[in-house]
Amino acid sequence: MNQGNTSGVTEFVLHSLSGPRELQLFYFPFFTLFYLSILLGNILIVLTIISEPVLHTPMYFLLSNLSFIDVCLSTFATPKMIADFLVEHKTISFEGCMAQIFFQHVFGGGEMMLLVAMAYDRYVAICQPLHYAAIMSSCKCTGLVLGSWVIGVLHSLSQLVFIVNLPFCGPNKVDSFFCDLPLVIKLACTDTYLLHILMVSYSILMALSSFMLLLISYSVILVTLRHHSSVGLAKAQATLTAHVTVVILFFGPSIVIYAWPSGNFPADKALSIFYTVFTPLLNPLIYALRNKEVITAMRKLRSQQISS
Repeated sequence: MNQGNTSGVTEFVLHSLSGPRELQLFYFPFFTLFYLSILLGNILIVLTIISEPVLHTPMYFLLSNLSFIDVCLSTFATPKMIADFLVEHKTISFEGCMAQIFFQHVFGGGEMMLLVAMAYDRYVAICQPLHYAAIMSSCKCTGLVLGSWVIGVLHSLSQLVFIVNLPFCGPNKVDSFFCDLPLVIKLACTDTYLLHILMVSYSILMALSSFMLLLISYSVILVTLRHHSSVGLAKAQATLTAHVTVVILFFGPSIVIYAWPSGNFPADKALSIFYTVFTPLLNPLIYALRNKEVITAMRKLRSQQISS
């Protein structure tokens, strides 16, 4: 394990979406449009929240950070995948491969914790409304966001520290459009069975524990909502529906990918694309288009830009 990358393997071959050359060329504008939509949608949410004082609340502060991390999550692999549609040999350097693994787990782990922070914010707002302002102070919100990033970085480093020291001595074909950790571990020229089980179990444990914590939080909130007025109940349920939808869309594919034996699940590549491309696009649609305050702020921002 301490030999490091002594094999001289300098690059990995990525297996992008299968299909003839014509289909690959069709994928290029299709995913380019999706990626640009992710950037525009999430950046618009961030700018809207920053520019509109009415949205300077803990919930929208966390939402703006979710949009930012969604941009990061879609950027670590999607531009490379789009560029690979135009070339025949889809390769990535060893260092680039390690960087993809690192950033995938930084942004993925960070988003998990940020979704937990958003659930905590809704719990305090609904279950302890009189103490909401005191509990969800600006310092507390900043700490939750910074904590999400710190946990994401530590989670990623705990994964990367083992794989960079593995010897790679020949096999270099990754059956995905980016360097996914379980697939890269399989290419090492040593017995990595225990290491593979350990690292995958760690990722699954983190995802499942966060997911269960979120489900428990939302269950408590729903029970509490029974005692609210019908107007407040409808508004809170709409917000919770958006949160739960995002949680399921984010955690579902990632849990299945890591829980299933690597490389044996036929829809593995499709779930990876959904996780890195479609989910970051759905988040702004779910949160913004279902939120009257955000839509109103966007219209106000648009009017200001036109008038100026």
